[in-house]
Amino acid sequence: MSEYRLLIDLHKQAERQGPGSDAATEKAIALAGLAPTTPLKIADIGCGTGAAALVLARRLNAQITAVDFLPDFLDVLAQRAERAGLSERITPLAGSMDSLPFADEEYDVLWSEGAIYNIGFARGIADWKRYLKPGGLLVVSEITWTTAERPPELQAHWMSEYPDIDLASVKIGQLEQSGYAPIGYFVLPPTCWLDNYYRPMQERFRDFLARHDDSAEARAIVAAEQREIELYEQYSAHYSYGVYIARKLG
Repeated sequence: MSEYRLLIDLHKQAERQGPGSDAATEKAIALAGLAPTTPLKIADIGCGTGAAALVLARRLNAQITAVDFLPDFLDVLAQRAERAGLSERITPLAGSMDSLPFADEEYDVLWSEGAIYNIGFARGIADWKRYLKPGGLLVVSEITWTTAERPPELQAHWMSEYPDIDLASVKIGQLEQSGYAPIGYFVLPPTCWLDNYYRPMQERFRDFLARHDDSAEARAIVAAEQREIELYEQYSAHYSYGVYIARKLG
């Protein structure tokens, strides 16, 4: 089995495919000033199995297009939405975030938790802006340095994994340069990483390896994930996901 299929198998039954929490999504809703009774059209880009989409559907009067390029994740999302009685509010859509089939100025809100890194923050906020109505809101989370200096080991890891990682001041500047007015920012706390993402993943490792006969490919994936976990446990003071909230100008 390819690395791609192995990664899908490891993550598709997870509640989250990255750090986050329902409380963090609700905090972003509040900072964005989204009223629970106002009809909204929202696109959740890179939705995974739907953790954020389900919160948005519960808390807001919204029709949500939940986009992911992995049909396996969307199948799980559809099942979760059905069980929660939210199917009428969430429309799964298989597609790539770098080629979205949306009309210009179609959405009131664009939402993306832990996914914009797939095309890069600067490119994503610039490319997606056309889909927002004038005055529409962008809410994205992005891996972010939280200190001006950091240990060489950590710097080397993230420069290899995601060279676009940077300070919040740089990301906010990119929003301003791309025609947005930043209106809110906060950092995800350690519980969003450890309790909601890393610990559940570690609990899946044994069954994952057993399903794949303890193959070298499966062991390599577990080793890489475990290395990332250990780096976070050691250096969490230096980075996290930042949640950025901005309004489209014009």
